Amino acid sequence: MLLAGAAAATIAVAGVRAVAWLVAPLLLALVVVVGLWPVSSWLRRHGAPRWVATTVLLVLVWAVLLGFVALLVVSVAQLAALLPDYAPRAQELIDGVVADLNDAGLVSGQFSDLVEQIDYTQLVDLATGFLGQLTAAASTLVLLLSALVFMTIESSGFGRRLALVGKERPHLPVAFSLFAQGTRSYLLVSTVFGAIVAVGDAIALAILAVPAAPLWGLLAFITNYVPNIGFVLGVVPPALLGLLAGGWGELIAILVVYTLLNFVVQTLIQPRFVGDSVGLSMTVTFIALLFWGWVLGALGALLAIPLTLAVKALLVDVDPRGHWLDALLREEPRAPRTSRARRRMNARRSALASVRRLHHPRRVAGQAPAPAGQAPAPAGDAGTPVG
Repeated sequence: MLLAGAAAATIAVAGVRAVAWLVAPLLLALVVVVGLWPVSSWLRRHGAPRWVATTVLLVLVWAVLLGFVALLVVSVAQLAALLPDYAPRAQELIDGVVADLNDAGLVSGQFSDLVEQIDYTQLVDLATGFLGQLTAAASTLVLLLSALVFMTIESSGFGRRLALVGKERPHLPVAFSLFAQGTRSYLLVSTVFGAIVAVGDAIALAILAVPAAPLWGLLAFITNYVPNIGFVLGVVPPALLGLLAGGWGELIAILVVYTLLNFVVQTLIQPRFVGDSVGLSMTVTFIALLFWGWVLGALGALLAIPLTLAVKALLVDVDPRGHWLDALLREEPRAPRTSRARRRMNARRSALASVRRLHHPRRVAGQAPAPAGQAPAPAGDAGTPVG
């Protein structure tokens, strides 16, 4: 059974990887719809017509996705436009490094001759070619996200659909509820701390007189959604421009500022809140980043946490026999630090309790009732995508 399961999983992963160009944008669309669904739900609760709530949700989803794509394209275009102005400066820096190495006897003259043969205008051509590929990818993404219109329109009735599904498959509403709650919490935490990091990086870059400092701050905001390595992705463009504009001193200053700010926020503070939000350890998030990045590419790295939450909800949370894995996937157990984290913990315990009742109704019926505030919700209501 283990070999058959491993073989089936391998075939499934290979199939997903083969159509990653289609699957990744659709999964991104699903995550964005799930993340922004509370806006539509809030409008419906306050008496807004169904078509108004759906229209607002559609506009928000398109604005977020197209805004992210446009920002990435503008970032690469800005970098490609600035590089030619610093080509002579790049030549001077490299010549200086080669001369220093030659004087120290660390390299031979043949290395200097090899460096002199490099055409640094090819860097500009490389950046321009990458911009063209990115633009083509953005166009493909926009075409694929046209299906998002239908997904958003039908999302208003998804709660009723899931309730009907729950009559035949009562575990699926619980799994979707856990996935949706974890995804929204992760997006909220990443957005808040990403904004803090972006503002700090933009101010520091402006003080250091790095070109297009606000743009690189926005880029740092987007890359904050990529766990573990987002800091590296966001620091490369401003560090390169700082080196070309101000030399090695400015490069070191940028790296020091980014490292201190991102280390304090993204390494010491943010993971503690992310752990409370999604219940995944830092090791699991890093492995998930590598795996989903390999399967789905760049969008897989961006969606690593939500996709891992979906797999965990379907394979671990809704099967009492797999609940022991939760202790290995989560960070070190400890009491929640905020009232929001306590509410999430209580909701999760209620969902898991409802799963156990579905699998072992007689065994659970003989147990003591749950503490106050932890009463499990009905299975049909558990899947309703509310905030």
